[in-house]
Amino acid sequence: MSKIYTFTKEERLCNKKLIDELFRNGSSFLCYPFKVSWLNILEEQAFPAQVLFSVPKKRYKRAVDRNLLKRRMREAYRLNKTHFLYLPLTEKGRKIVFSIGYIGKEIADYSLVEKKMLKLLQILAQSEVV
Repeated sequence: MSKIYTFTKEERLCNKKLIDELFRNGSSFLCYPFKVSWLNILEEQAFPAQVLFSVPKKRYKRAVDRNLLKRRMREAYRLNKTHFLYLPLTEKGRKIVFSIGYIGKEIADYSLVEKKMLKLLQILAQSEVV
């Protein structure tokens, strides 16, 4: 299996300071059923992007449903990040952190999640420095 289809710990956004800064100073846009918040960063990191996935407990009470949606989001991201996000960011020499929150009212099937993930990755890759 090729290395481009992995999703490692270093690609996940875990740093609390960065997460706080992302939600305090970052930009956001809607790509239903997702809300994306993003921020350009200057810190050196191994990958051009770090991502955080979230599904609200308020709307989806059962952990099974939240985990299903997060799995679908991660899988769609993992398979498409290299071509639609990493290559354009590397060409521009940019590094970003972003979060993808699920705001849909029903549990979407994988085909819809993947279609919308492609759209939001293209929007992120084209977004200019704030």
